[in-house]
Amino acid sequence: MNPIVKASGVRKSYGAFEALKGVDLEINRAEVLCVIGPSGSGKSTLLRCMNQLEIVDSGALWVNGELVGYRRVGPKLYELSEREIARQRLATGMVFQRFNLFPHKTALENVTEGPVQVLKQERKQAEVAARELLARVGLSHKCDAYPVELSGGQQQRVAIARALAMKPALMLFDEPTSALDPELVGEVLAVMRDLARTGMTMIVVTHELGFAREVASRVIFMDEGQVIESGPPAQVLSSPTHARTQNFISAVLS
Repeated sequence: MNPIVKASGVRKSYGAFEALKGVDLEINRAEVLCVIGPSGSGKSTLLRCMNQLEIVDSGALWVNGELVGYRRVGPKLYELSEREIARQRLATGMVFQRFNLFPHKTALENVTEGPVQVLKQERKQAEVAARELLARVGLSHKCDAYPVELSGGQQQRVAIARALAMKPALMLFDEPTSALDPELVGEVLAVMRDLARTGMTMIVVTHELGFAREVASRVIFMDEGQVIESGPPAQVLSSPTHARTQNFISAVLS
């Protein structure tokens, strides 16, 4: 089976700070990978490299069968143009901590914007699909609402629908519930559970260990730019072998 994501020796630095220190990782199709670890461990940077919001300094990253950011001609690599990068980026949908919705557009317009402008769909066709997606995330009654009229949880569900509208092969979630009030977290996690049940390939950076235990097919623990531990949720979350993982989980659960 060809992995949908393969990272080989991926490194990324910001000045003197090395955010990723030679990450090796493979993710298979229909897998739900939860990434846990302390702040500054490289979790979000890894997702941003997959979505080409950051450029890998060294190593190689493949997403959906394509080498990210480069084209290989014989032994040489050539950087892709912005247009080619934008095409590659369509393989991934990304949901951020903050919802990043267009404030001047309704929920329906937010979801239809990408398919119309980027995929060149007919607006009527895009609106039909958008209404179906908003119903899927429990917001069919909010199609005409503007972001300011929605709760944080509702905005994040619109953001998920907007990402799904582009029909990505891979969904990336960067701590999607961290900016939400506690009582709104459950409604977003419920949508993500439903996505996982449908076989969507997902990589989720999260501190929600209960969600990871229930939904993930695999959990990795990152610290200081490296993957420290990887395995089934029951092993990593209940019987971690690495002392750093044990300390982190104890701190989160205390």
